[in-house]
Amino acid sequence: MNSYSFMSFRVSEYRALFYRIFLAYLFYFAARVLFFLYNVDLIDVDSFGQFLWLAFIGLQFDTTAILYVNSLFMLLSLLPLKINTYPKFQWGLGLLYGVTNAVAYATNFADFIYYKFSQSRLTTAVFDVVGNEENKFTLLLLFIKNYWHVFLLFFVLGYFWYVLYNRVKVSSVGNSFSFKYIFQSILLTILIVGVSIIGIRGGIGNATRPINMVDAHRHVTNGTHADLVLNAPFCLIRTYKKNFFKTVDFLPEDQITDIIHPIKQYNGGQHNGKNVIILIMESFGREYIGAFNKNTSIPDYVSYTPFLDSLANHSMVFSNAFSNGRQSIHAMPAVLASLPSFKIAFTSSPYANQKVQSIVSAANEMGYDTSFFHGAPNGSMGFLGFSNILGFDHYYGKNEFNDNTQFDGVWGIWDEPFFQFMNQTLSKKKSPFLATIFSVTSHEPYQVPEKYEGVFPEGNIPVHHVIGYSDNALRQFFKSAQKEPWFNNTLFVLTADHCNEAFYSEYKKPINRYAVPIMFYDPNGTWVGESDELAQQMDIFPTLVDLLGYDQPIQTWGRSLQSKMDETPFSVHFFGTVYHFSIGKYTFVFDGQKTIGVYAIEDVGLSDNIMENKTPDMEQNERFMKAFFQDYMNRVINKRLSVSSSTN
Repeated sequence: MNSYSFMSFRVSEYRALFYRIFLAYLFYFAARVLFFLYNVDLIDVDSFGQFLWLAFIGLQFDTTAILYVNSLFMLLSLLPLKINTYPKFQWGLGLLYGVTNAVAYATNFADFIYYKFSQSRLTTAVFDVVGNEENKFTLLLLFIKNYWHVFLLFFVLGYFWYVLYNRVKVSSVGNSFSFKYIFQSILLTILIVGVSIIGIRGGIGNATRPINMVDAHRHVTNGTHADLVLNAPFCLIRTYKKNFFKTVDFLPEDQITDIIHPIKQYNGGQHNGKNVIILIMESFGREYIGAFNKNTSIPDYVSYTPFLDSLANHSMVFSNAFSNGRQSIHAMPAVLASLPSFKIAFTSSPYANQKVQSIVSAANEMGYDTSFFHGAPNGSMGFLGFSNILGFDHYYGKNEFNDNTQFDGVWGIWDEPFFQFMNQTLSKKKSPFLATIFSVTSHEPYQVPEKYEGVFPEGNIPVHHVIGYSDNALRQFFKSAQKEPWFNNTLFVLTADHCNEAFYSEYKKPINRYAVPIMFYDPNGTWVGESDELAQQMDIFPTLVDLLGYDQPIQTWGRSLQSKMDETPFSVHFFGTVYHFSIGKYTFVFDGQKTIGVYAIEDVGLSDNIMENKTPDMEQNERFMKAFFQDYMNRVINKRLSVSSSTN
């Protein structure tokens, strides 16, 4: 080629590059369609037109993910290299494109199923969940077995992507490698890289920061629509190595304690020496328990917990209670130490290794023997490490149970034998004791021991029959415990770590996805009834402190559920990209810096944003919310999670 024409020389390269990036958009759209179809019962889309509009909004987030994933591929495609049209170089580019996009694209497919259970998009927080599991390979095999159709869809779409990729090829052309060629190539490379940087940041309007997951809420009014707008690669990229604990300055520091009273003291009198057993039931959403649904007016409601329904008649039931997180590792700090987890689990944060005041530390001060029971392999979920931070005297796991014939093959020891193991272990102890047990069976893959196959109602969704099994395990535990001398002097607390699959539409609504039971049972019948006041996992620690007669000050954002003190009921949790804060007459949707939505407290579907209709009590409650977040961040970061550390 004697004369060089830039456009005729590189046109096939640029055409191929733009075509290959376009393919990524096309298949991300296909993944969004499949994500919606797999989770159609959780994401309320009114029409096909609305879906297309949400997909259009999602292009901004797809752009960021696609350009991130393909940045090296694009750069190598653009640079003026002597070999860039050679078949071997193009083969290498194709391999790079295929591997990077396949890995990123696969995360979208994993999210089809993950979202069903977490009800938030896939972020790096998932690595906190599985990081301490010893059976990762077994879990992967089970996932493949149970959700083979997801893998099939991934490979089918991947094959079509591969076929379409090869339909447009780069022509192998001789290269004069002239100054003009290099200059014009670099000029166009700079232009395309500049446009790509704008695409990665999410536009030129975000001068201070790139777009993140919270920005998905900018153009939607329904919180679940934000989940449809997002994609898994974007969420993983934006949450990678992020420190979510940052100080905020909403209010003067000297006003904070007057608004939220983080240091509390319950003058309950002398320590009463009651034993305490805290039952944290895996995935026991409030939806499954009839005793907590008496007033929900759900047509044809079915309960799967006959034992708990019976026990509730002799207990104090909080029928409007919520979890402070969506994952098992969020529950332990929330229930025992009033420490909620938001974007990442507190136990996985850089701030977990500090002195934490809790019901365990209070019980230790009162001379209790304290134990934590979890039938999974020791160390699972990081519970062993955090139990040591809290100061438990004993940890009993799969190792201490020491009978693999009762291992479910996935998570741990079946609930029934492990509950009996706890009963036998506690019966050898001197009173008073405090024990916490975290159950394992009522979890995906929803298996029960062979002897119980077909015994419990299958229900409408897979979790129902394992809820029945674990409810029966509780029945057998209480039946055995009633024979022990310590039983009548024991206070039992029952809650769940988080919710699971929902069948009734009422429990698919954003706020009710965190609806869990909180119930206190005293065999002496001293505290019986039902309350529909707002309650949350964080309230369990101060309630127990109050009931046991611990009279020293404690650091807690929760409140005693039986105290006559003037304490403000509220509930808080993190919903994928934003915080939900329910208080008074309202639920606030908060992005960490500002309120982006306000809803009536009974609007659990978050369907009617009334933020523009400001009222004095709305402003007062918003002030309380901001005081809470400011104090939470400051205390976690500055390691002031106990009264003694707060005063140092």
